[in-house]
Amino acid sequence: MNDACSQLDLFAVDSKLVKLLPRAGASFRNPDVRLPVLRSEPGGGYYLEMRVEEDPEEASEVGLTRRIPLENISAEEWRELKQQYDDLDLEACLSKGIKGLEQIEDLRFRRLTATLLTFLNPRQVQLVLYLYRAAAVEGTGAIVQFRSNDLLEIMGYNRTIDGGFHSVIRSQLHSDMMALHRTELVYAEKTSVEGRMEADIFIKSVLKIISFKIDNVQRDFDLDNAADYTYASADAYTVNLEFFQTPTRADGDYVLFGNIDMRQDIGNSAEHDYGTKLLIYLAGRLKWDSPKDGQYLTISRKTLHKNLELFGKNSSRNNKLFWRTVDDLTEKGFVLSARELPGKRKSNVLVEFQINPERIRLHSGK
Repeated sequence: MNDACSQLDLFAVDSKLVKLLPRAGASFRNPDVRLPVLRSEPGGGYYLEMRVEEDPEEASEVGLTRRIPLENISAEEWRELKQQYDDLDLEACLSKGIKGLEQIEDLRFRRLTATLLTFLNPRQVQLVLYLYRAAAVEGTGAIVQFRSNDLLEIMGYNRTIDGGFHSVIRSQLHSDMMALHRTELVYAEKTSVEGRMEADIFIKSVLKIISFKIDNVQRDFDLDNAADYTYASADAYTVNLEFFQTPTRADGDYVLFGNIDMRQDIGNSAEHDYGTKLLIYLAGRLKWDSPKDGQYLTISRKTLHKNLELFGKNSSRNNKLFWRTVDDLTEKGFVLSARELPGKRKSNVLVEFQINPERIRLHSGK
């Protein structure tokens, strides 16, 4: 492995994935997000999908579509589902948050909708980082194996008296794994060919589950059924990291992360983990912003608040939460310093970050 990755506390994540994570994980509260729709293709295929539009004020924030293919569904079932969806005022449901989805009668469709709306929340992002770190430690390339209980222990969950973990916690892990496995990201990469712009369209999942293990062979377990209807989990998974790019490639661009704390803030919603959101967003900007002196990033406070999803009407509270999050990343060593830059317009305050290259940095083979 490249010398830059040889330190035990550093591991590589493909920069393209890091770039996409904040946009792919934008919640329904984000102004760039369009509510989910059901779509069918003329040649066959049904999808539940939602669009994250480009931000015209931020060239580094790409547009993309995240979608879940609806498999094993008949034309009649599709018509019934479409009718149910057309009759549903999704925006009114979501005014109550994710709990508003309880109005969706079909349990599978309700769970799939929740999956799409909460995709790549900070808990799932930390899971992705864990798998890339495991790939670096094990040296197995894009293929990673792990046991559910081992991961839950690393994430800080408490074991039950019998030494295992509560079924609800294990089920949550399985739901997260299936969300990463099922949800496809559709995005474009623009290139200039003989003076004209062209776009290559890519369709990728963050990972694919290629096999799983059940310790009790008498236990009936199905990946899809567990995610859609029950509260169950496999005991071990083998996954393929779809964006994985080996750091030994000469043209490989990747971000190096160090000392990521995987422990969950038990009892709090994953959506409020502002620290993970800010860390990933800053990591994505390292490649696309060409930071000054390799360390300094300058980003508008408005954009930062949007990507942390600080959408409350109380601007003073939003700013306090933002700086509390910056202080947290500073204490953990990812940020060396941060300050607001003086400007003419209060509506577009700029924030300058000095990133600690010992904890997070970009490596480019180009």
